[in-house]
Amino acid sequence: MNHLEIEFKTLLTKAEYHSLEDFFKDQPPILQTNHYIDTPDHAIRNHRMALRIRTLADRAELTLKVPQDAGHFEYNQALTFEQVETFLSKKKLPQGEIASFLTDLDIPLTYLDVWGSLETERREKRIPKGLLAFDLSRYNSIEDYELEMEVDDASDETYFHEFLKEKQIEYKPAKSKVARLAQSLLKS
Repeated sequence: MNHLEIEFKTLLTKAEYHSLEDFFKDQPPILQTNHYIDTPDHAIRNHRMALRIRTLADRAELTLKVPQDAGHFEYNQALTFEQVETFLSKKKLPQGEIASFLTDLDIPLTYLDVWGSLETERREKRIPKGLLAFDLSRYNSIEDYELEMEVDDASDETYFHEFLKEKQIEYKPAKSKVARLAQSLLKS
């Protein structure tokens, strides 16, 4: 399902992460792996977009995030596990709206490849103003902790900061997972 994604996030310390575990204890963990994709000359990143394949236990999806004034527009395409394997082994992107969008931007699909992967253990909880995502991510020998709130309206940022204050969490600006992964590769 394609949609506009508006989210607010903060990095958490390990202690802050553990302090929130009780709040999310009734939410089962969702294990997911994100494989980030681009061309060797960063054609997707140069358009300020991000392309990923996300695999979960029971499904997989291809997502293209395109920046908007508020948030990102997400193009999502369901994938079979066979399509995921075909891309990972043969670098063949499945046909569909995302492939067409990239082709329209003259991004050569034949040069697409995975440049990094990230595993996340996520717990989600619906609250009145949106959806909270409580994440522990692992990539390149790094563990990081993050809290996100996905909302329908950018004006709900105040609610996010009130939630952090109530839980005694210090707001720490968080780059996107894809940006943190890319930054970790530059350091290694």
